[in-house]
Amino acid sequence: MKKQRLKAVALTTALSAGALMGSVAVADETLEQILQVGEAKTAMAQESQQRIDRLAQETDDLLQQFKVVNKEIEGLRTYNLQLERQIEAQLRVLRDLDQSIEQVTVIERQIQPLVMDMLDALEQFVELDMPFHLEERRARLQMLRDNQDRADISVAEKFRQVLEAYRIESEYGRFLDTYRDTLEVDGQEREVNILRVGRISLMYQTTDTEQQGAWDKEQEAWVPLDDSYRNHILKGLRIARDQASQDIMMLPVQAPEAAQ
Repeated sequence: MKKQRLKAVALTTALSAGALMGSVAVADETLEQILQVGEAKTAMAQESQQRIDRLAQETDDLLQQFKVVNKEIEGLRTYNLQLERQIEAQLRVLRDLDQSIEQVTVIERQIQPLVMDMLDALEQFVELDMPFHLEERRARLQMLRDNQDRADISVAEKFRQVLEAYRIESEYGRFLDTYRDTLEVDGQEREVNILRVGRISLMYQTTDTEQQGAWDKEQEAWVPLDDSYRNHILKGLRIARDQASQDIMMLPVQAPEAAQ
């Protein structure tokens, strides 16, 4: 009986040990699965965190880009407003220019006849004036007349040239002048020195200083002067050439005509 009981106990112990070993094996397998699941979840959590961090960084980058673009847009709005004001100002200038161009066209139509009248008057004045530098003065007038037909010269420039010719003619009346010329003296062509004192007196003296004369407006001719004028004309020539200081000279001057 005792042996049977011992066998039974031994068998029960063996069965219990086997069951325990089986439970341990099952527990190990379950723990390994749990650990694997935990590792998988951890990996997934890390991957999710990486995606979250990446999205957060991208969101931050987009936010910064948005701020930059928004600032650029604000700057462009300000710039566009400024451009609009400038364009409006330019449009006003263009409208004023259009009006000015219309006025200039009218003025040009009025200036051209005025320029021709001024040229006619200047030409008449030169022909009636004392005969000094006639070739130069007539050539200037001819140049001005030729320029009136040129399309490459503006009306304003033509008008300026005529005004310049008037200025030059005006300057002739302010200074002493001397130059060489050839005149007919006693029926012979003689080389002479011309002395001009403004527009009040025009004289000549032969280069040998033996003969002298003056322009007579009434006769419109050169008339001889006696020897009493020789030294005075010589002095005037030296003064005009800056070879002598200014001094009093006795010169033939025609009395002014009474006004009509």
